[in-house]
Amino acid sequence: MNELLLFLRLVLAALLYAFLGVVLWALWRDWQQATTSRERVRPIGRLIVLETAEENLVVGTVFPLQPVTSIGRAPTNTLPIPDTYASGQHSLLTWREGQWWLEDRGSRNGTLLNEVRIDAPTVVSPGDVIGVGHTKLKLEVPAQIPKP
Repeated sequence: MNELLLFLRLVLAALLYAFLGVVLWALWRDWQQATTSRERVRPIGRLIVLETAEENLVVGTVFPLQPVTSIGRAPTNTLPIPDTYASGQHSLLTWREGQWWLEDRGSRNGTLLNEVRIDAPTVVSPGDVIGVGHTKLKLEVPAQIPKP
């Protein structure tokens, strides 16, 4: 009887370790898949100042983009623009569905895309020029970014 109980305990311990091994393997595989897929679709790009009327902002200044980049005069924005004609929360540039989208956030002077005022979220392509106040920003993506 004691041998049977010992055998059952060993089998139960082996099953428990096998179960834990399967769970850890599944977690590791899921983590690997999540990190590789995130690297594949990670948005990379930058905005370059082409034109500005403000002394606090220099033409040629480069701003790296994040998946959600808020643009405006307020210092809480991802990309603060010291432009007196820009609203505090002027516009939003987001990475969705594999492309950049630009939307106006109810700014007084509006957001321009290639000199045209936008009223709804609009797709932005590499080389497009975004107008915020008196500041013009050009979108560049890795294929266009010159290597140092």
